[in-house]
Amino acid sequence: MDYQQQINVPMSLPDITDKEREAVAKVMATNYLSMGPYVKSFEEAFCNFTGAKHAVAVNSGTAGLHLCVLSAGWHDGDRVITTPFSFVSSTNVLLYERITPIFVDAEPLTGNIDPVQLKTAVTDLMTSETAAAKWLPPKGDHGGELKGILAVDVFGQPADYDGIREAAEPYNLPIIEDSCEALGAMYKGRHAGLLGDMGVFAFYPNKQITTAEGGLVVTNDDKAAAMVRSLRNQGRAEGDTWLEHTYLGYNYRMDEMSAALGTVQMSRIEELIRNRQKVANWYREELADIDAIELPHTAASTTRDSWFVYVIRLKEAERRSEVSAKLKALGIPVRPYFSPIHLQPYMQERFGYEPGRFPVTEDLGRRGLAIPFSGKMTREQVAAVGSALRQIFG
Repeated sequence: MDYQQQINVPMSLPDITDKEREAVAKVMATNYLSMGPYVKSFEEAFCNFTGAKHAVAVNSGTAGLHLCVLSAGWHDGDRVITTPFSFVSSTNVLLYERITPIFVDAEPLTGNIDPVQLKTAVTDLMTSETAAAKWLPPKGDHGGELKGILAVDVFGQPADYDGIREAAEPYNLPIIEDSCEALGAMYKGRHAGLLGDMGVFAFYPNKQITTAEGGLVVTNDDKAAAMVRSLRNQGRAEGDTWLEHTYLGYNYRMDEMSAALGTVQMSRIEELIRNRQKVANWYREELADIDAIELPHTAASTTRDSWFVYVIRLKEAERRSEVSAKLKALGIPVRPYFSPIHLQPYMQERFGYEPGRFPVTEDLGRRGLAIPFSGKMTREQVAAVGSALRQIFG
């Protein structure tokens, strides 16, 4: 393909059919626009798919994570370990409750939290304030106790939960699993979302399924599920009337139109995951001969990767701006994935982080480039992206 030839490949596309449109239209013909039968059927679909005892639909993945933090009882002054290589919401939900996020660097192949460093961090934080000091942010007073771990399944691949549990269990630390990018992924035959004590999925249009906006919490813990259900609905506990509120809650409810869309999407979930896997396979074939890039790595423990995005890594980080500009000039959108959380302006101002603190996260952040990806991509579109990359790298 001529380098100057324009090609148009969308960054991502939701896979929506007439069945989804008909379901949403059906809701509009009823009197139930919120907390109706579709929300219940959407939650049941998740229980059936994952095997979870409880599923609670909310209006975003961020809302779901926030409710999990509240349900876990984490609050002002507590410390919680998480990763700096993630979308910012996994840290923000801790900051909402004035919790100190304690970052542990990523491991270089998958980008998930490093279980070896995690175990050391937990031991240091639980046994010695002197040893704990090296894990604390450089700025501010961050006393308090370590109360749990918020792990993230980066780019649709589960973290190493055997390693995470090995670190957490000696101290009975709860684990919240941010599986917002990993619906359908499996770790050693077990569904993502159920690998911690509570798990959260999200349904933005570029996710495995979409409800336009929305999220969902899964758990096998009866008490946690009851609390999440209450807090999403303005703090109304079971038995409360409409104007009674046992807890300080939030309006984190999912509407019926979103749930209707999601219910039909869940009826197609295996098809949607297969389509994404097919596109990922095409990319692996197409890009295998380009020495200047590294392709995504699937860990041996990942028995199914659900492919949220397709992120390549440039071997020469300094070329990313040039490569991005040339691809965009051809009509191929690309995005850096992720910008390290600890180097976001508000994090640097609040906690005093500087470059160099988490070298693996920073390296991945410098070299990562998400290329167009969705289950609706054609073989020709994948080939066009590959051809453009091949010509850029000469």
